[in-house]
Amino acid sequence: MHPLDNVIWTALSTHQAHFAEANELARRFPVEIGPLAGLKEPTEQAFNALADLLNPEESAALFLDKAQEPPSGLTVIATAPLLQMVQEKPIDSPETPFSPFELIELGVEDIPEMIELTQLTKPGPFGTRTRELGMYLGIRQSGKLVAMSGERLHVHGYTEVSAVCTHPDHTGHGYAAALMQAVMNSIRARGETPFLHTRAYNDRAISLYERLGFSRRALLHLSVVRKA
Repeated sequence: MHPLDNVIWTALSTHQAHFAEANELARRFPVEIGPLAGLKEPTEQAFNALADLLNPEESAALFLDKAQEPPSGLTVIATAPLLQMVQEKPIDSPETPFSPFELIELGVEDIPEMIELTQLTKPGPFGTRTRELGMYLGIRQSGKLVAMSGERLHVHGYTEVSAVCTHPDHTGHGYAAALMQAVMNSIRARGETPFLHTRAYNDRAISLYERLGFSRRALLHLSVVRKA
């Protein structure tokens, strides 16, 4: 099986197993990190095992190969087609690409602003501990965090670029591309390959990612379920 197949389960079983709240058939990140969860296989038993990990009214976000109705213990509250993209080869660029922006590494003291920015721009779930998943870089203007990007899922040979977002008052300046390139350079320096996920109908984002050398690997199905 390719490392990016069933990627959340694989991450929580290998490189990020220390985060896992798990049983034999299901694994999830702590709620403070985010709702991502994985099933060993999308069986009724595995869905029930996931329900056992959730408190009442808690939700979990699954990346499935196709839409699937869970058993009665879980209710689907959101679905969307999800595109998985991989930058198999880096685009041609100088070894130290010039950026006109000052990119800063974001720390614990930046978490409130990171949460505020992601709640405004909706790049995907972001919690009080999401920053623990990897390096996050940001751009400030007049002291305010206006753009950021970082790392999320880690599996053998691959790291996910995630939380790519720009404040709507500061779009059109190339912040997202500069931040992503810096994050990808860091991933490449470790001998790993960058990948990402995006809503399959987000044409603007997909166009940016393709310009940065990403290609479409798989069409997945995002399913957000809640314990009944």
